[in-house]
Amino acid sequence: MHRYFKKSRNDSTSSSSIATPNSTVNQDGINVASFEANSENIVSDPNAILNQERINIEVNPENIVSDPGLRSPIASYDVQIRDRIRREYVSKGPCQPKGHVFRKTSYGKEKRSFQAKWFEKHIWLEYSVEKEAAFCFWCYLFKPINANRFGDDVFVSTGFKNWKKALAIFREHEGSANSTHDQARILFEGFKNQRQSVDYNLRKYDKEDEVNYRIRLTASLDVIRLLLRQGLPFRGNDESFASTNKGNFLEILKWYCEHKEEVAAVTLENAPRNNQMTSPLIQKELSNCCAVETTKVILEDIENRKFSLLVDEARDSSIKEQMALVIRYVNNNGEIIERFLALVHVTDTTAKSLKEGIDSVFAKHALSLSRLRGQGYDGASNMRGEYNGLKTLILNENRSAKYIHCFAHQLQLVVVNVTKQHGAISDFFTIVTMIVNTCGTSCKRRDKLRQAEHEKIVKSLEREEIKSGRGLNQEMSLRRPGDTRWGSHFTTLLRLKGMWSSVIEVLENVYEDGTNPDNKDFRENGWNQFVRQVEEFCVTNSIDVINMDDAVKFGVRMKRGERVTNYHHYKVEVYCQVLDLVIQEMENRFPETNTELLICMNCLSPRNSFASFNIDKLVRLAELYPDDFSCTECMALQYQLKTYISDIVDKVEFSNIEDLGNLAKILVATTRDKAFPLVYRLIELTLILPVATASVERVFSSMKFIKTDLRNRMGDGWMNDILVVYIEKDIFNKIENEAILRRFQEMATRRKQLSSRAS
Repeated sequence: MHRYFKKSRNDSTSSSSIATPNSTVNQDGINVASFEANSENIVSDPNAILNQERINIEVNPENIVSDPGLRSPIASYDVQIRDRIRREYVSKGPCQPKGHVFRKTSYGKEKRSFQAKWFEKHIWLEYSVEKEAAFCFWCYLFKPINANRFGDDVFVSTGFKNWKKALAIFREHEGSANSTHDQARILFEGFKNQRQSVDYNLRKYDKEDEVNYRIRLTASLDVIRLLLRQGLPFRGNDESFASTNKGNFLEILKWYCEHKEEVAAVTLENAPRNNQMTSPLIQKELSNCCAVETTKVILEDIENRKFSLLVDEARDSSIKEQMALVIRYVNNNGEIIERFLALVHVTDTTAKSLKEGIDSVFAKHALSLSRLRGQGYDGASNMRGEYNGLKTLILNENRSAKYIHCFAHQLQLVVVNVTKQHGAISDFFTIVTMIVNTCGTSCKRRDKLRQAEHEKIVKSLEREEIKSGRGLNQEMSLRRPGDTRWGSHFTTLLRLKGMWSSVIEVLENVYEDGTNPDNKDFRENGWNQFVRQVEEFCVTNSIDVINMDDAVKFGVRMKRGERVTNYHHYKVEVYCQVLDLVIQEMENRFPETNTELLICMNCLSPRNSFASFNIDKLVRLAELYPDDFSCTECMALQYQLKTYISDIVDKVEFSNIEDLGNLAKILVATTRDKAFPLVYRLIELTLILPVATASVERVFSSMKFIKTDLRNRMGDGWMNDILVVYIEKDIFNKIENEAILRRFQEMATRRKQLSSRAS
């Protein structure tokens, strides 16, 4: 029997009792389905009810996989938990990976494959990406045990693969009335409608009970929505009746009741003891419904489009490795969208473990790896390894999933290596770090720096040298350059340049010499422009400007009788050497394949009236995506590109576009994406290619905010649900309560049913 459930250590049960579902929660935050004695054994004393012995069986939602080829049979689960497992699958629905490139099978001289349009005609039909076979969703859940008709097991266990006779076999499987498949259909439809259950009809709830239940459940959901949007903790250290602070959830719900009389009348102490809808389990289940509905909207927006995957890993506050997955795609409006998909706990950071984590998420959400067109990671060896790295494992399955090492990481590494390899630059940043540390090591010096900077800004405003306005003249502090912080070296120099006079004032107070005129710029602006910027800085801050024709007076070795000028030293031995190091590092960091890809993509840029447009390079770009452009389409693309550029180059709406993202939006708005489908497909592939992993880094910033040292016992599923809603709150805010409530009702057998919305 599979270990998808287990009994709690201290719980027991009577063999004579009939199990009916209820709810509780374990300390790890995993959903628990509790089964207590039936109505014959229930006593009237509510305290006695709470003290009855229960059987707790834990369900791990991560093991409820979408791919039918990876599922365990329903019969392998404990009989007491099968209905809960069924409801998990019913809430997910059949696995129908639209957009997947279905594998073709040879039948003599012809090849056949599964067709996505079959999903529309046969709603029970499922497809396993893992086994490349078809299954029946209804029969998997409710196939009668005594059904032994030949061929029925194929759609439940091994899977059907004969695509040449698929339609005929599908009709044969459906059969006539009272067939095995038809019996499974009837059981499936009855299972979805809890009002038809025996338990519901025996209890005979009246309409008022259902109305009160809706009010009570909606109140709990409203409070949970607030807590999820703000990323606030739910529980309190002491939630007992006498506690003055029962935690955010109960305290806000209490406040909510004080301002809503109709809610107060049926909630908390006025609610039935066995239907409070405030337990930790109910909180987690409602939160899970919020996350599932949010993810559902994201997946519906992706539809069958191509997308890219951004991945990174980090440790949380409980020292567990977490892998964040972000999806990048282009929506119907031509907009670039990046959405958080999931946070997955991995046992280690090997490429194999990361790949297994990605496969589990894709299987859970019925996403096909064949639709992947880009993968963006940092430069760690487990990610970019040529033989066993994550990018290689994915490329082995999908050659079109182009790997891009995060450009921001690469450029930062270029800067870091250059600063370490050149002696003068290394010394310069050592001095910069000393200045930053000296000015920021004590509160007294920080206050002195703030005061000096404030006085400087006030004087500049009085002289009308700078303008005032919202967002201008904000308080700044010096930042230490760090090897792992993107752009930190440049930011440090900019702030040091802007606050130089205030820094000098602080350094004078601590009797340290801080005059160093060599403010180097890491951009190729040209020597003359660079020298002018240095001279302007020196003049502004009352620093002596050296004469470039004078001989160097310090730190330069020369032969006897040889004279080295400042000009030669700073231009040849510093400026040019640094540029050479930068060029060399850029060539080392950006491989030739990526360079070709970027050069070809740049030809789509609309800047300067499409000055970079080159048909041959764009056709070459299409050839780099053989799964998206056939040989015939590559030939047709050449002619379509000529028509495309002649149509838009002189149009007013395309005259001031500076980036490819805005170009895509205008093409969609003017329906030119339909007129030039091959060109737009090329633009889409370019836009979804990830060039930076900033979105993934923001996920980890949110994770640190959600899972703190005080909340370090939070379960992985619970944290993922909170993060999905917290990060994608713009989507979550548009989801109505009704969709969440319906999903909540369907995920387990409930004591009560929701009244209609009109009630």
